[in-house]
Amino acid sequence: MTELPTILIADDDDGHAYLIEDNLRRGGVDTTFLRFNDGQEVLDFLFGRTTEPAFHADQPYLVLLDIRMPKVDGVSVLQQIKADPKLHKLPVIMLTTTDDPREVDRCHQLGCNVYVHKPVSFDAFAHAIAQLGRFVSLVKVPCIQRED
Repeated sequence: MTELPTILIADDDDGHAYLIEDNLRRGGVDTTFLRFNDGQEVLDFLFGRTTEPAFHADQPYLVLLDIRMPKVDGVSVLQQIKADPKLHKLPVIMLTTTDDPREVDRCHQLGCNVYVHKPVSFDAFAHAIAQLGRFVSLVKVPCIQRED
């Protein structure tokens, strides 16, 4: 558990996804990033329903998950991850513009590990993500053993 996890960015906003990856790197995260445009894509990856990119059981992963996405929203993705006996320990960070306290509570009830509000201001957003990068670079993440 010494290597940095591959970070899965599930966000339908191309600009946000780019800024997230760029500012995480500025925050010291030197790892592989995989981008998913909607919740269905990240679920297909995690549950082995796609071969490109392919899930690797010997690789640790960390999910950065937006709430409002097409096809399958982030809350539904979170529910499915945490309900699965093989994926439930996968760390999920909700990274979203939604700051409704009821949504924050709901995501924590469902098992999210961290809930981060994306600030509206570009500078505040960049700073928040760089700070998150410093945090992520210290986190130890287990590999997920999934039978195929």
